[in-house]
Amino acid sequence: MKQTNRNKGGFRNIFSSHSTSPNNSISRSSAHSISSSSSTSSPPQSRPSTPLHTFSESMMEENIDNAELLITKWNLETSTGFAASSSLFYDDRKEAKDFISCVKDLQRAMRFFILPENSNSVLLVKSQNLMEIAMKRLEKEFYQILSANRDRLDPESISGHGSERSRGSTSDDYDEEVDQSSDEDEIQKVSDSINEVEQVGTVAMNDLKMISNCMISAGYGKEIVSIYKIIRKSIVDEGLYKLGVERLTAAQINKMDWELLDFKIKTWVYAVQIAVRTLFHGERILCDYVLTSEMSRESCFTAITKDSALELFQFPELVAKGKKSPEKMFRILDLYDAISELWPEIESIFSYQSMSNIRAQAVSSLLKLGEAVRAMLTDFEAAIQKDSSKALAPGGGIHPLTRYVMNYVSFLSDYTVSLSDIVADWPLPEHTALPESFFDSSLDTDEEGTSSIVVRFAWLVLVLLCKLDGKAALYKDVPLSYLFLANNLNYVVSKVQGSNLRFLLGEEWISKHELKVKQYSINYERMGWSKVLSSLPANPTASMSLEATKECLSSFNTAFETAYRTQSSWVVTDSKLRDEIKVSICKKVLPVYQEFYDTNRAVLRGERNVEALVRYSPDDLMNYLSDLFYGMKVSGSGSSTAHSSHHSSSSH
Repeated sequence: MKQTNRNKGGFRNIFSSHSTSPNNSISRSSAHSISSSSSTSSPPQSRPSTPLHTFSESMMEENIDNAELLITKWNLETSTGFAASSSLFYDDRKEAKDFISCVKDLQRAMRFFILPENSNSVLLVKSQNLMEIAMKRLEKEFYQILSANRDRLDPESISGHGSERSRGSTSDDYDEEVDQSSDEDEIQKVSDSINEVEQVGTVAMNDLKMISNCMISAGYGKEIVSIYKIIRKSIVDEGLYKLGVERLTAAQINKMDWELLDFKIKTWVYAVQIAVRTLFHGERILCDYVLTSEMSRESCFTAITKDSALELFQFPELVAKGKKSPEKMFRILDLYDAISELWPEIESIFSYQSMSNIRAQAVSSLLKLGEAVRAMLTDFEAAIQKDSSKALAPGGGIHPLTRYVMNYVSFLSDYTVSLSDIVADWPLPEHTALPESFFDSSLDTDEEGTSSIVVRFAWLVLVLLCKLDGKAALYKDVPLSYLFLANNLNYVVSKVQGSNLRFLLGEEWISKHELKVKQYSINYERMGWSKVLSSLPANPTASMSLEATKECLSSFNTAFETAYRTQSSWVVTDSKLRDEIKVSICKKVLPVYQEFYDTNRAVLRGERNVEALVRYSPDDLMNYLSDLFYGMKVSGSGSSTAHSSHHSSSSH
């Protein structure tokens, strides 16, 4: 590894972690002055010697001598054999801790000899030279541990056990004695709950923290930060690449067909969850754990994640600025949901002031996505109102516009939380004010009467219903127009009941519109079966002449066959509504016909061609009515079919 060239006679600001006072810090220039003066100036004047001074100085000199033995053993420039090719922290952990203790002792000695009353430039320069050798060794060890543990220090493992590791360690930790047992206890405590691979990662984290504490305390934080940035940034970039995150421009996004863009959006929504909660979160935990200086933490984490995070959070904004179409609405809302859900974590992980532009980018993407949603809602409403299709739904069934709008709106209701934020300050134009009767009085309302999101959904449904009124008028058969309205409104109500629209529009809204469905059904029955009912006598049990009976039967046969033939191709799509209408028709027609049939059957027994007169028994009518509303046109004449049916029933 390339080592940084240093002035052998110079000093780092090795006391910066203890005091900012000029008396307690040593700069390169001051150390160089001490080194120079030691060789050119006259010997220092003798000073009174005290037992305390002699003892302290002896202790400092002994610390320097002891440190020299171990530090020179691991000197990268002079060591040979085992020490040159091996790792201090991998091969002998006890000696590694002793090495750290030696550095601490050197710092004590340098603080001691820098004081005017203890000045000894020779020992001070010797200590600094040993410190330079030690820092080079620790720098190499730091690099080796980071490089060798790329897989073990993966963000997923770190974020998964982040709560078990301290994020609040500072350089003050290094001021206390290096307790060999404390590190082992910390490792054991964490390792008890994780597997063997993660234990290795935990050991590596503690070693990195130990080296970082030592070097930053000695004024060599710049070297630590430089190595850390290079290695960990490559891990973050590789992680995002594996998640499928790629750098895309606005032009590239605009040129994509929808299938490809849809895939990219789904990939991003999946990737951003892992990127924030695992990748970036894990890196923040590791950075806070390993680096003791807040400035170093911010510098490293910013350098490692800033570029990739900006690219990640810019993608939604580029999509939002692209071409808009109805099918993009739900993917745009997926993007909005993803950022909204992750926002507390984004704000926490990227909390440094130097990362404010990352938070700003996430907010900007949210705003642009919200603008895109509002624009698409406006276009969606306009598309409903501008629909000018004259095509009729066959048999009065569900119109394609009804299916499209209600499926779209019911899916939109799944995004109620996001849409509430998006439309909160976006009221409807004044000319689109909704009648108060259109809302459920039991719903919670804000100061203005109704929440914005409820108003939006209610308005979209009302626009559709108004459009359906116009389409119903296109039918030439008035009964069919009412059946069309009953079918389509019933479909609207069922979609509301089966989605989150139920909670937005409320039970009262549903009840009101269910009553409207019944009223449309009643209007259909009245208009569609009035001639059949009027062909029967007002008092079906009253005695009638033979001619009057024949005339009444003839009128009924004609009216029923006309109604049946006309309505045989009509449809009621909902089985419950279909059964309700059939039962209602049967209750109106069958009892009256049954009484008339029973009263006059004996009168007609002596007549020739009685089967031509009495074409339908009550059971025949029941069978015919039960076949209605399936949209199947009956072939053949009603009279011939009725004749065979009546003949069959009479033979039993």
